[in-house]
Amino acid sequence: MSASDDPLARERAHLADSRAALRAMREDVEALDIKDVTANWVNAVVLGAQIEERIKALADLSHTPLFFGRLDYLHSTQEGQRFYIGRRHVHDADGDPMVIDWRAPVSQPFYRASKKDPQDVGLRRRFGYTGGDLTAYEDEHLSDPGELERTSKLLQAEIERPRVGPMRDIVATIQPEQDEIVRSGLAGTVCVQGGPGTGKTAVGLHRVAYLLYAHRERLARTGTLVIGPNRSFLHYIEQVLPALGELEVRQATVDDLVAHVEVRGTDEAATAVVKGDARMAEVLRRAVRSHVTLPTEPLMVVRGSRRWRVPAYELEAIVGELLERDIRYGAARDALPQRIAHTVLVRMEQAGEAPDDRVQDAVARNPAVKAVVKAVWPPVDPAKLVLRLLSDAEFLAEHAAGVLSEDEQKLLLWVKPARSVRSAKWSAADAVLIDEARDLVERTHSLGHVVLDEAQDLSPMQYRAVGRRCTTGSATILGDLAQGTTPWATESWEQALGHLGKPEAVVEELTAGFRVPREVIAYASRLLPHMSPGLAAVESVRENPGSLEIRRFTPEELDAAVVAACVESLGQEGSIGLIAADARIAPLAQALTAAGLAYLSPGEETTAESRLTLVPASLAKGLEYDYVVLDDPAAVVDGEPDERTGLRRLYVALTRAVSGLTVLHSSPLPEQLG
Repeated sequence: MSASDDPLARERAHLADSRAALRAMREDVEALDIKDVTANWVNAVVLGAQIEERIKALADLSHTPLFFGRLDYLHSTQEGQRFYIGRRHVHDADGDPMVIDWRAPVSQPFYRASKKDPQDVGLRRRFGYTGGDLTAYEDEHLSDPGELERTSKLLQAEIERPRVGPMRDIVATIQPEQDEIVRSGLAGTVCVQGGPGTGKTAVGLHRVAYLLYAHRERLARTGTLVIGPNRSFLHYIEQVLPALGELEVRQATVDDLVAHVEVRGTDEAATAVVKGDARMAEVLRRAVRSHVTLPTEPLMVVRGSRRWRVPAYELEAIVGELLERDIRYGAARDALPQRIAHTVLVRMEQAGEAPDDRVQDAVARNPAVKAVVKAVWPPVDPAKLVLRLLSDAEFLAEHAAGVLSEDEQKLLLWVKPARSVRSAKWSAADAVLIDEARDLVERTHSLGHVVLDEAQDLSPMQYRAVGRRCTTGSATILGDLAQGTTPWATESWEQALGHLGKPEAVVEELTAGFRVPREVIAYASRLLPHMSPGLAAVESVRENPGSLEIRRFTPEELDAAVVAACVESLGQEGSIGLIAADARIAPLAQALTAAGLAYLSPGEETTAESRLTLVPASLAKGLEYDYVVLDDPAAVVDGEPDERTGLRRLYVALTRAVSGLTVLHSSPLPEQLG
């Protein structure tokens, strides 16, 4: 058979031509000479940086296929046209497209078209790859009534493909319900409730990529941010957006956002719950505004030979008006001297003078006006304010009256008050309070779009901190109420979105599981009625018989059995996660080392040193492994302050496996597992 008659050979030829075209696009950018097109060195530096970013975005990653699908249209504006769908746009020397970006409107039917709604697509072709080589294809004739709709084997194989290293993109496997969320508009905030394996994290990251494609200029000005629960999680997802050509999206934790002081202390759970309560916002607002004192003396402004008097009642009216407007403390403080100066200018005009703006600015800088501003509206240091609230019982009682009970106030007060901001042992919750106080003094910069993952674990005050970063923008909120494992975890998305300042957000629910095998998710879902009653269980689309094994040993045998299970799993292809209660990590680490098994810590999966990761249960959320060995479920539950939180932590641990889960225990299994 000649190459012209072999469909696979033709597709391979198109892949080779597309790679050559991408290489030419990159060489064109590298060859740009900007010496004569920039007015000064600043423009040259900016343009040079933009060119460098463009060169990076045009990199041809050998292990990442340039295209994964093809659409053959029938009629309408695309009559007879064929489009290859891939991770980025590639065009030939004449500017004609060889690969269409998956985010382009013409690519949408690749994800949405079906036999019931073919969307003018005659043929949808999926491609299979081994490494970077195109090795297979699979066709769906969507407009052929005689062809039955069937599950794509290539799609299933891609979903189940073993992974080693960080999370990868899912552009080849996005499902219709996921695509609707990914392509939802920039103006609206979307909250995605999704159980384990439903792809909510991937949906959030791909939505960022889509929004950057559809609204690039606007988001280039306003910025985007991805917020994850911890540094390990961010390391795990950090390669997804660069693989899609998006290099400029910042990633951070909530702790990073509020890092105004060094965090060296921790709170008891009860204290952290009070500090994270939304009522603390009112306590802080009162404390900030308490610094304002109404003037009791008149103001005398001397200019040349003239004196201008502003009586105390007029000053009081100006201060009262600024307080009523409820603007930021710092903005009001900046406005106060100008308001006083304007009152003086009115006096001047009444006396027959003709002052201009320069005179008003000069009056605002007058020493007498400055003295009044300093006395009436003094500057506030947010960290010092929070320090005083946590150290001074009278000051706290004054501003928490009617808001917090006496018992709650006692929980807030430090046993050993700090002498200074620098010497204080701030906790993570304290840093959030300081961030709130800073926003009361000066407005926090708002971004164009924020993605918040594992959102169910945030406190109301943390939601407020995130919400401040997108007051003029939108957000994508991702989480699973059943996986809330903090003492302050939210009980409903309605509450969370209210604290975030986005009560109008649309809540979408993903219930189809694509990653976790049906046998595993069904076993884990036995816990749902005991920890999150009313929440729908995930319905996995993956059949994988034998994916769950439960083995019991004596306490003396357990460590050796866990090591043996890890060795057994390493005989399979893909990544292995050994998940255990935090208190069990040290002895298991010793057992692995004694057996000569190299292992990684969460977040180190980007290295090639080992396929085995030793994961504390407290850090397992959001991560996934092809095979999971779970050590002693009862220890995971017992490691938490209460049973409900322990069951949720166990639910997370049970649902990290993509291909197989082996549960080993010496203690009796929690009775909720049946």
